[in-house]
Amino acid sequence: MRKARRAARQGKFDTEDLARIKHTRIGVWDLYEERQTDLPIPGSSKLETYAQMIQSLPYVWRMIKDIFSINRCWILLSLYLVVELISSLIPAVSLWYSGQLLHLVETAVEKRSVDKHVLLNVAGGRVACSIATRLLQYFRSRLGIPLNIRIKQFYSTHIFHSMARLDVPTFEDPAVQRQLEAAWSTSWQTSVAWETVQITFTVVTTAIRLISQLSVLFSVLRDQRDGPLLAALSFSQSLFQWYSSRKSFFKSSVWAATTKNEDYIRMQGLKHLVDNPSHRKEVVAGNLAPYLTSEYREATTKIGDDAGDFPEMRRAHSIRDRLTLMSILREPMRELPQIVFTLRAVQYPASIPLSLASLTLINQTANSFSASLFHFFGESFSLAEQFSSVRKMYEIANVPNRIPDGKEPYPENQQSLATGISVEFRNVSFQYPGTEEFALQNVSFKIGAGHLCVIVGVNGSGKSTILKLIARVYDPTEGIILIDDKDIKTLNLVDLRRAMSILFQDYTHFPLSIRDNIALGNPDLAHDEDKIREAARLGGAEEFIDRLPDGFDTYLDRPVKDYYSSLPEGTTSLFGRPVDYSRVRGIGNMRTTDTSTLSGGQMQRLAVSRTFMRSLTSESQPSVGMLLFDEPSASLDPTAEHDLFERLRKLRGNKTMIFSSHRFGNLTRHADLILYMDDSLVQEEGTHEELLERGGEYARIWNLQAKAFIS
Repeated sequence: MRKARRAARQGKFDTEDLARIKHTRIGVWDLYEERQTDLPIPGSSKLETYAQMIQSLPYVWRMIKDIFSINRCWILLSLYLVVELISSLIPAVSLWYSGQLLHLVETAVEKRSVDKHVLLNVAGGRVACSIATRLLQYFRSRLGIPLNIRIKQFYSTHIFHSMARLDVPTFEDPAVQRQLEAAWSTSWQTSVAWETVQITFTVVTTAIRLISQLSVLFSVLRDQRDGPLLAALSFSQSLFQWYSSRKSFFKSSVWAATTKNEDYIRMQGLKHLVDNPSHRKEVVAGNLAPYLTSEYREATTKIGDDAGDFPEMRRAHSIRDRLTLMSILREPMRELPQIVFTLRAVQYPASIPLSLASLTLINQTANSFSASLFHFFGESFSLAEQFSSVRKMYEIANVPNRIPDGKEPYPENQQSLATGISVEFRNVSFQYPGTEEFALQNVSFKIGAGHLCVIVGVNGSGKSTILKLIARVYDPTEGIILIDDKDIKTLNLVDLRRAMSILFQDYTHFPLSIRDNIALGNPDLAHDEDKIREAARLGGAEEFIDRLPDGFDTYLDRPVKDYYSSLPEGTTSLFGRPVDYSRVRGIGNMRTTDTSTLSGGQMQRLAVSRTFMRSLTSESQPSVGMLLFDEPSASLDPTAEHDLFERLRKLRGNKTMIFSSHRFGNLTRHADLILYMDDSLVQEEGTHEELLERGGEYARIWNLQAKAFIS
């Protein structure tokens, strides 16, 4: 696998592979399309797609059974199907009434009289068809909305669980990300399952509409002198139009587009720099606007007309291919029915009214037929893709995690956690996925149960990686990790992670309330308000949380945005007054921003509080045996840092505690073991006094930092 990726990066492909890829230059973009097999039958290049469609049928059948298991969905879905079937037959019924109109014209030509009874029936039938069409559209919408909501909600739980269970290496895999994207939703309004149902119904009802219309038209026109000929010419024109543009249906489904144009890439980077609110302070404070504008203008000038997004450039490129011999001949084909009608009118003047009525009827049906034909083929190919998406939706629940679960429960005795957990690395090396450099290389050490270990070193030396390996966020590339003298890979993952609490340097805050952000440190105590407040106090966050307007209910980044009318605030309304939303915001208790502005230190205190939450216990839940902290005081001031370490020492008891830090201080002086790392290796290890006596790199950096306080 590694060799294949390396070969791909170096451009080493077989001649056969290169021959199957079509490269097109579109502006600054390079489009690569996989060539389809050219077989004599139009559409045979999609045979592979249809084969995959057949393979997806068991998943579609499973989807149907799941949908019918949803509360009342089988009733709604059955009614929806009935509405769709009736709707597909309405055009044929309307066409039949039009045929009666032809007979009425024929009788009028021969007998010079009009049967009023037939005329009323035809008029009433056509009006009834129009009313029925409108009513059926209404019922389709009324049935479709609750169906969509229920189906989307049902599958959102399935997909949510499938995503939540993925470990870090699996979730970061681009292939898995694409699969999740395909399964989650085709748009924000619908779901894969509901869209598959809709497209399936559309394909079936469109086929019924085509067949029923052709059957009725044949029965109506078979006795007309001009009918069969005019029908053949009109429908052949529709088929000719479809055949000439069939390439739009049979385009390669496997393609990719990229750009290597440095000016375009830089132009987009400048654009994102300006429109991203997170960079606004730097842009304003650094007076960057003139420079950025100049650079953006220079980049756009260099690129010229090629400076377009890929969809825009591809659309412009496709227009060039539209003028073909087939497209030129298609226009004269449209005139043939009128030419034939004119010749027949000269030859048989008495048949002009009947021929004119036939021509009108045929043209209307041919236009409807042409639209339905294009719709049928387009939706049938979409159906193949939808079936594939249904398969992906179900298969994401079976995506294997890269971190295999162990079978052995941990620990054997829950009370043993009170005395800490031992950790040992034996010749451990690690590379992050997609990189060739080692984050750790041949690292060995042992931390005794109940010991305080501090890992120090420069940024990028591997400190954070050690903590991630202990928590099995990743597994070593080489070597072995022992937890209480047992191979870490043999231990049950849930048990292992429950026995430890970890705060990462690159911590994140969830788009939930502050209460939930802290509570999720220990889901077993998530509804215990006293424990949440105690964790906030231990993390040094309680005081500033209470000062917030919403206290613990404050959202750091509110996930649901408020909506406003289309008139921008500050502009002039139709009544000549400036648009001001302050009144409606005030009455509705709405905020001008959905993001709370907390300092970096406050945000870190919340993360520390979440870690403290893990350490709190209930009567039914044992304590964790190991606390892992990755740069826990990086954004704290000296006083807050001192208070934090004091609380940690009191909380620790006999637990194992491992810190990573690039700052030396009281923490290292009290450590049972210090690991000094550099260049992905453990360069020195020992206690603070032992490392100072050796006079190595640790002693040098300690003395360097100490000078700031003693000189």
